[in-house]
Amino acid sequence: MPDFSVLGGKDVVTLLDGREREVIDCVERAYLTHESGDSVNPDSYFLRFKEKPESRIIALPAFLGGEVRRAGIKWIASFPGNVASGLPRASAVLILNDYETGYPLAMMEAAGVSAARTAASAALAATALGGRAPASVGVVGGGVIARTICRYLVAAGVPLARVHCHDLDEASATALSGHLAERYGSRAAPATLEQALDADLLVLATTAPRPYIGPGTTLRPGQLVLNISLRDLAPELLLHVNNVFDDIEHCMKAETSPHLAERLTGGRDFVTGTLAQVINGAVTPDPGRATVFSPFGLGVLDLAVGHLLLERARATGRLQMMPDFFGETRRW
Repeated sequence: MPDFSVLGGKDVVTLLDGREREVIDCVERAYLTHESGDSVNPDSYFLRFKEKPESRIIALPAFLGGEVRRAGIKWIASFPGNVASGLPRASAVLILNDYETGYPLAMMEAAGVSAARTAASAALAATALGGRAPASVGVVGGGVIARTICRYLVAAGVPLARVHCHDLDEASATALSGHLAERYGSRAAPATLEQALDADLLVLATTAPRPYIGPGTTLRPGQLVLNISLRDLAPELLLHVNNVFDDIEHCMKAETSPHLAERLTGGRDFVTGTLAQVINGAVTPDPGRATVFSPFGLGVLDLAVGHLLLERARATGRLQMMPDFFGETRRW
């Protein structure tokens, strides 16, 4: 009978701190394993509320093979209204299951896991898709995800020398720019949306429900857009750029900008390929175009990072064991 254990948020933070490069490598291996077909990643399931249309709780079930060989599910809530009261927008748990028996092995706080895998994915894309080091970085959205992405960009060797921070909430943009200046010595400051959009590397990390960056916006050759929040860009903008995804089928859902572009054109001729295909050399983006990376956010990445944390926690004695969690330990 497998043991069941719990890993709390403070321990998740401690185990992730300083291991950004390791998490990026972990995410890269997960992408390549997924691309090879050794995974199961069903559609995410959205629980929505009639009286809270902006809020949702999402279930992401998955199985990841390769060196991980774990099944599991992330249950993550996104309640943007939390920000007004000073609470983080997202909260989550991740459950890992034993592949041989199906028994749950562990439950861990997963808002940190989710932020780390999202940021690692963005940093991996920045290094795999970017050319020369960006002279400027634009960050649209001043929350936890944006802050974590910046940390992982630095760990991946992407400089944050000059950063334009934009958020509809001016206090968030000010807080992010101050954090970047203090921690990394960046010349970071609150900026207009136009200033952020003009940066060599653009990070979109908002909760926007629909596009607000219009079709008249210019995305220039060599510019890289990390389209993390997926719904910021008018679909017309995607028709003349390199479009790289974490998983094409997953991104063509839920009225993301790529989904809207598919509706607009009636096809997928605008699709370049996946990040894994770029990494393994199967796809080469056109250097004469801007590149947009659109990651839907795959459950297999949560499993990969969760598995890494579970093994680290075991090795360091941080797991809280629950020896009597299962009521019946024998069939007869």
